[in-house]
Amino acid sequence: METSRRHLFATGLATAAALPASVALPATAASTPKPRWGKGIEGQRKADLGNGTYLNPIIAGDHPDPTLLKDGENYYMTFSSFYSYPGLILWHSTDLVNWTPVSPALSKPLGTIWAVDLCKHGDRYFIYIPAAPDGGEWSIFAIWADRIEGPWSDPVDLKIKGCIDPGHMVGEDGKRYLFVNGIRKIRLTDDGLATDGDLEAAYQPWTYPDDWVTENFAPEGPKLLRHGDYFYLITAVGGTAGPVTGHMVIAARSKSIHGPWTHCPHNPLVRTQSDAEQWWSRGHATLVEGPAGDWWMVYHAYENGYRTLGRQTLLEPIEWTKDGWFRARGGDLSKPLPKPKGGKTGTAGFALSDDFSQDRFGVQWAFHDPKPDEMTRVRRQSRTVRIAGRGTSPADSAPLTCGVGDRSYRIEVTLELEGMAEAGLLLFYNHKAFVGIGFDGERTRTWQYAEDQAWNRQTLKSRKVRLRLTNEANVVTWHYSGDDGRSWTRHPTRMEVSGMHHNVFGGFLSLKPGIYCTGDGAVRVTDFTYQALA
Repeated sequence: METSRRHLFATGLATAAALPASVALPATAASTPKPRWGKGIEGQRKADLGNGTYLNPIIAGDHPDPTLLKDGENYYMTFSSFYSYPGLILWHSTDLVNWTPVSPALSKPLGTIWAVDLCKHGDRYFIYIPAAPDGGEWSIFAIWADRIEGPWSDPVDLKIKGCIDPGHMVGEDGKRYLFVNGIRKIRLTDDGLATDGDLEAAYQPWTYPDDWVTENFAPEGPKLLRHGDYFYLITAVGGTAGPVTGHMVIAARSKSIHGPWTHCPHNPLVRTQSDAEQWWSRGHATLVEGPAGDWWMVYHAYENGYRTLGRQTLLEPIEWTKDGWFRARGGDLSKPLPKPKGGKTGTAGFALSDDFSQDRFGVQWAFHDPKPDEMTRVRRQSRTVRIAGRGTSPADSAPLTCGVGDRSYRIEVTLELEGMAEAGLLLFYNHKAFVGIGFDGERTRTWQYAEDQAWNRQTLKSRKVRLRLTNEANVVTWHYSGDDGRSWTRHPTRMEVSGMHHNVFGGFLSLKPGIYCTGDGAVRVTDFTYQALA
């Protein structure tokens, strides 16, 4: 009996009805009620439900480590961009729910980019960036602009070595400080572009009970604000991935930027309690005042069953209590919440379908882990992007990727080969984890488990092929057409990709559609279409 039951679970055929009443199956994305988002551009899920409520996430897909700036009636936000360049896309909103991209702030490759801090000091905007150029030692860099739309300066190395997760604050002394992981702080010069002191311990975070299931202690993501008589320090602990109950938000306060800091009696303010919840590993929060003067918390989380989408951005109401602390008041985030009052509703997101008549590099398209000369591979022509070949497989070709935020979607694109090239369509996590199909003018090539499945090649004598990728809840089906989509051939292998995420492959990334080209020739890319599926 026990052997039979193990077999049922292994093959996915066991059901709750087949088990004794005392045995409960863990909650999964399939067994929980399906949330109902609004329908946006191309059917993309939209947080604003159009009836005065919204349903998280406010920005779907891979938008981790949100850093948020209130600038008059406008809100701006950016996120970790990791290996994508151009990177650090700035998003704009007037109501905290509907967000649209403005432009990328960073074009010079610095290696992987982790949690940054966006702030304004005087009339100048700053982004403080932890980066590891050429895979070397981490340091904090700064870029600045006189207008949020840019142009942004080249990065300045502040030489704050071995640190990540900067958080900017002006102290009661009028001096500027950066807090970093640890939790440590360092004084900056008045222009914010150099250090003016030594890195020193700032705060020993509140410690959760030892029997809580977390990834590790990992105090990180310090974000600060001044409210009333106090400085408030919002910190993430517990690890940003790993067990779903690990990541959390804690707070402390002090009347001086130099401490001492008092732990919030309500810690942790946010934490996933079980894998039955819609949102896992919730943490890395910023507090912000809403358009009508109420207060909100923005942070990231993984979606139950869809870690492949990366960490997504959530909005939760908070309330200030009589004792001068605050509490999160969102409750069950799988259900709609009232929108912030007083804001002007704007457009949400943008179309991913691209006829390549405009330059959308940085906002939509980005090379994965590019070399400094990567953009020299690109030549834009009339409704076409030509990409020169690089490398011998998707792993070393720096594919051109495009982030998505839907659980299920369909993509089509036409690829035409030039010279001795091979090209194809991928779902790409990193060089260790990708799937896809390609062609070389004679036959197809199948990429699965990040390897060439040489046994799985089909004859395809065409140098111009339209490819289709259909991802339905992490099950991927491929089609190809040699006659501009008039007829289609289904690739014989479907691929299940739910395991392609950080807990398996590291890197804190997401699974993105991508286009690769290898060899000595090039590929001409036209007519990219995207459609979210219900």
